[in-house]
Amino acid sequence: MFVHRLVVTEKFNAAVRIATILSDGKAKRTYVEGTPVFEFTAGMDRVQVIGLRGHIINLDYPEALNDWGRVDLRELVWAEPQKVITAGKIASALRTLAPTIDEVVVATDFDREGELIGVEALEIIRGVRPDVRVRRARFSALTKWDIEQAFANLADVDYPLASSAESRQFVDLAWGAVLTRFLSISANQLGRGFLSVGRVQSPTLALIVDREREIEEFVPQDYWTLQARFRKAVDGTPLEFAADHEHGPFWTRREAETAWTRADAAASGLVKEYSRGEREERPPPPFNTTMFVSEANRIGFGAAQAMRIAEDLYQSGYVSYPRTDNTVYPTTLNLRSVLQKLEDSPFAAEARELAGRERIVPSRGRTQATDHPPIYPVQGANREKIRREDHWRIYELVVRRFLATVAPNAVAVTSDARIDLGGETFLAQGYVIREPGWRKYYPYWTVREAILPTLVKDEILERVGPVVMKEDKTRPPPRYSEGALIQEMERLGLGTKSTRHDIIKKLYDRKFVEGKYPRPTTSGRAVIQALEDHAEHITQPEMTAHLESDMEGIATGVRAREDVVRESQQILSEILEILEKNRESIGQEIEAALREQNYIGKCNVCKEGNLVVMRSRRGSRFLGCDRYPECRNTHPLPQMGVVQSAEENCPECGSPMIKLIDRGRTTTFCVASDCPTVREKNLIGRCDICGKGELTIRHSARGKRFVGCSTYPECQNSYPLPQRGLIVPTKDHCNACGHPVVKVIMKARAPWVLCLNMRCPAKNDIRTRKKVGTVPKGRGDTTRRKPRTGHRKKSRAEPAAPDLPAG
Repeated sequence: MFVHRLVVTEKFNAAVRIATILSDGKAKRTYVEGTPVFEFTAGMDRVQVIGLRGHIINLDYPEALNDWGRVDLRELVWAEPQKVITAGKIASALRTLAPTIDEVVVATDFDREGELIGVEALEIIRGVRPDVRVRRARFSALTKWDIEQAFANLADVDYPLASSAESRQFVDLAWGAVLTRFLSISANQLGRGFLSVGRVQSPTLALIVDREREIEEFVPQDYWTLQARFRKAVDGTPLEFAADHEHGPFWTRREAETAWTRADAAASGLVKEYSRGEREERPPPPFNTTMFVSEANRIGFGAAQAMRIAEDLYQSGYVSYPRTDNTVYPTTLNLRSVLQKLEDSPFAAEARELAGRERIVPSRGRTQATDHPPIYPVQGANREKIRREDHWRIYELVVRRFLATVAPNAVAVTSDARIDLGGETFLAQGYVIREPGWRKYYPYWTVREAILPTLVKDEILERVGPVVMKEDKTRPPPRYSEGALIQEMERLGLGTKSTRHDIIKKLYDRKFVEGKYPRPTTSGRAVIQALEDHAEHITQPEMTAHLESDMEGIATGVRAREDVVRESQQILSEILEILEKNRESIGQEIEAALREQNYIGKCNVCKEGNLVVMRSRRGSRFLGCDRYPECRNTHPLPQMGVVQSAEENCPECGSPMIKLIDRGRTTTFCVASDCPTVREKNLIGRCDICGKGELTIRHSARGKRFVGCSTYPECQNSYPLPQRGLIVPTKDHCNACGHPVVKVIMKARAPWVLCLNMRCPAKNDIRTRKKVGTVPKGRGDTTRRKPRTGHRKKSRAEPAAPDLPAG
């Protein structure tokens, strides 16, 4: 019997891969309502595969409730959101396909969000074809074997799981909308500068603020340690080793000096005890999402960046599904087969070595789940297949973790000695790796070996050098790394494996935290302080963890969606009532903190007001005097990076200095465009059009940097510039067209020179040769990217105020 089957995937890349696998590469791409659809036949059946763009339906409030100034927040708490289609073309394609479909196979990611994404597509299809048959394909990797197995063993859609995801959307929308509007209106922070607060963001930010308070309130305490060195000849070769006083740290100098005097007076030590043994060290557990993000963070990746790359590798068929709680490989996973698939990779020799073992016993973690296996490599790859350096490093991390989990235990030889020196006891320890085991395959965890020779009780040891007494201070607890923060969020039940990295990213985006190791900004601290003073429940993890547990209850059928939503609304209503009673004081506290955070320095024109970071109606930031309209002094600002006060004045002209932090690079410069220090950094050369003015790096009214003539508006000569990176004037000119040339320096790539002329013959020649394949992609083309055309109105580069340096 002929069947018309529609396979719905979560993203375009997944659609391409699934269609290619199921059709043996014979699928043809067509377009339905402008959306790519892959079509092929399977026996007598007609199969079409469509890729979504994640969620195509979102919850939002009706238009009448979107007026922040007029809507009563108490009404918003109990308001019923409506479903809004956010991908119109895809929805139209689903409706067009629906009338002839006999069966829909949901092949989205098998987790809470993936189930809801599939159900959203079903809602649109069933709006046209209510009686369509529905099945579910569940898989953990986009490999040929996994996909074929999933489609050979189709299951049913898990509607309770989808309902739990939709409930989370409902709850998070209400909490985010109510708290964000309340704080933003109270602190007079509207437009693009609004204060975003959420159900999970707030307790997560509170963790960061609490740790910062611990660091600030920490009182260092002095302590002293003693160390002695001894020597013993081993096979005629003298071997030295260190031993520390058994007391550990001395908390008074007097005690330490007394022990030091006695020990330092003795020329030799007496071995009182010695023991030696072996210790097996088990491999690390398989990667779940939290462990993966934590390890990726240790080698330099941000949490959101690591998850994005892992998702790319999953979509490309190199690693398994990266969102999982599981730390136990299922018995159905053939570990030897996984090792064999690494044959086409730089890890082939190591994989063969492990596959050749008679028995493979993998390590296990504490969490065993049934939805997805731990993260592991599903296909071998080399640098030709994975060309991006960041993607390769993440792939290598996943591969090496897998190799370590199926490798034998490491074996270390440990030894301990107690040595008497002038009546004081010193402890020496030895640690040497005898069998590297899993450590051979996982170089990310390093250990420091210490050699302690074999000793005998009552043996006399020669002391080497003086006994060292070292003074030190106790140190405050470290700031969270992103990886450590995600681990703490998991422990406290904040967020899910799929959302925690995004929550941290939002805190950075909203300027509530900053730095590689997140620390709160002034506004971040002010928000938490205000909430703690007036509605402490919002900042504590218990309430959020309780709601997370309720979501799990919906997924397992223990709790009803309506009951969970109603309970959440009741809690939010009670919190809002408390906040409303303290609206004025909350707003004042946050406004004061924001003023402090945005302060740059004294106004360099009126000398009475302060220069502060402001935003225009369009959302662009600039410096302005807070005495406006009495003083209309303004300065443009770069729209990228973090702007802070340098807390000093320019030594040349006395104006305030700004510190700009962008992608790890910090630049300090004066706000005054007529300052000689600014002019020197920005000067490109004489204008090649009018010959009168100077070409300098300037900023438009929207904060975009460009090169323009100093005689504007008389001469309107201008050239676009990259908006990222450091621009360095060279005073050189292009050999092909004679226009000025600048050097561009960006992080994570080699510097390059750029001709400012967009119509330079050399650029056109390179574009032509690239079209016919004579220039390697990405080589020699100084434009790097095809300019946009057609959709945006081109705006003329126009300086709105004095200019800033290029960096």
